[in-house]
Amino acid sequence: MTALTLSTAAAPGLRADAIVVGVAKGANGPVVAPGAEAVDKAYGGSLAGVLETLGAAGAEGEVTKLPAPAGFKAPLVVAVGLGAEPEKDSGYGAEALRKAAGAAARTLAGAKKAAFALPVVDASDVGAIGEGVLLGAYSFDAYKNTAPAKSGDKAKNGKAPLAEAALLGAKPRDKEHKAALERATAVAEELNRARDLINMPPNDLNPEAFAAIAQTAAKEHGLKVQVLDVKALEKGGYGGILGVGAGSASGPRLVKLSYTSGKAKKHLALVGKGITYDSGGISLKPAGHNETMKCDMSGAAAVFAAVVAAARLGLEVNVTGWLALAENMPSGSATRPGDVLRMYSGKTVEVLNTDAEGRLVLADALWAASEEKPDAIVDVATLTGAMMLALGSRTFGIMANDDAFRTAVHEAAEEVGEPAWPMPLPEHLRKGMDSPTADIANMGERMGGGLVAGLFLKEFVGEGIAWAHLDIAGPAYNEGGPFGYTPKGGTGTAVRTLVRLAELTAAGDLG
Repeated sequence: MTALTLSTAAAPGLRADAIVVGVAKGANGPVVAPGAEAVDKAYGGSLAGVLETLGAAGAEGEVTKLPAPAGFKAPLVVAVGLGAEPEKDSGYGAEALRKAAGAAARTLAGAKKAAFALPVVDASDVGAIGEGVLLGAYSFDAYKNTAPAKSGDKAKNGKAPLAEAALLGAKPRDKEHKAALERATAVAEELNRARDLINMPPNDLNPEAFAAIAQTAAKEHGLKVQVLDVKALEKGGYGGILGVGAGSASGPRLVKLSYTSGKAKKHLALVGKGITYDSGGISLKPAGHNETMKCDMSGAAAVFAAVVAAARLGLEVNVTGWLALAENMPSGSATRPGDVLRMYSGKTVEVLNTDAEGRLVLADALWAASEEKPDAIVDVATLTGAMMLALGSRTFGIMANDDAFRTAVHEAAEEVGEPAWPMPLPEHLRKGMDSPTADIANMGERMGGGLVAGLFLKEFVGEGIAWAHLDIAGPAYNEGGPFGYTPKGGTGTAVRTLVRLAELTAAGDLG
């Protein structure tokens, strides 16, 4: 991971590989952002003009490199776009700073040290820049023989992430600035841990391996962990998880990861879909839809990371994470369309499509979470292609059994920079899941399929418990090029939203 430091040093005298400055999109061309005054002065006050000559406009994510002015100890200036120039005294906003820092950090792969002279007004800006740097510098090279051993090392055909970033304009002795940097570090490191899990090939990350990783992290961070293997799941009657994992040589697991605070007054339960590989089972996915299905455990990765982050931050709230882990494969022992599963709740489910498996493992985990009567439950899942059709590849949907809670979750997501949108749960769609054989079928009407999945999950939430469902199918895995602080591959979507919800719960501001 990139090392972060707070610095009051002046840019000209700082020994570094590059100085990063912000540039905004003004009404009459690029505008140099606050924080870069010393750099602009060294260019004779003409930095904006030089950038414009080089084709820079200040657009979001735009990166322009130019030689540093004479007298600078750093040889390079990196100007990164912040987007539209804000209204007077309104500031650039955390997400603009986060994206700019991420884009710059990614561009500086291979560098040992960079100084970020971006606009800093308060501690929230410090946190945003630090988070952006750590997320933007991320790379997954574990399976590449050309990968460098550590930050700062050179590789034959690859570059290590930026080794160190100094945040200029921040105050090293200011308690709020230091706390903001510590929070950014904890959240970003755990989010990057989630990205690593999502990017791992499924031959190395099966349910048993995922559970072992959770056990190791629990020991490291003082968490309680309980792993239910196949025998324990059979004894407990977890028919949904067992049914999904029945076709695989790698047996399913249900992992309970608990962070407990002695000062907690509230309990937040998080439930994650953890299909370590999804072939569709007997309802096999068509060609071209299998290659990225290692990412179908992104919800469980997000929950895992959020619980560890809550522990590292010492939040005054009890957080329990439930990781519903299985591999969905076709074989002679696999669940068939038409089979009926008896779920952990006692309800029976007719399986009409084995590729609608995520809701089955979540149903068992939701009921297990409900038995502890938490104040709220949030589940996270790459659940439906229908949600991608509705909201695209960068926005996740939010459904809930309580409108106020859904609004609170949406506001938390937007606050931390994770695009989300509230979705309804129309009761008329429930009838489509009526089964002549069982209590409910795992499929309903095709139109509104993401909402149908949400209605199915709602059936397995305990009475009187506020619940929200995050369908992250779109943004969980980025198949395109990197942008801002988002890499290609696993993104770690929902980690920051879950951590923010835990913080709000601890503060008594979430219901």
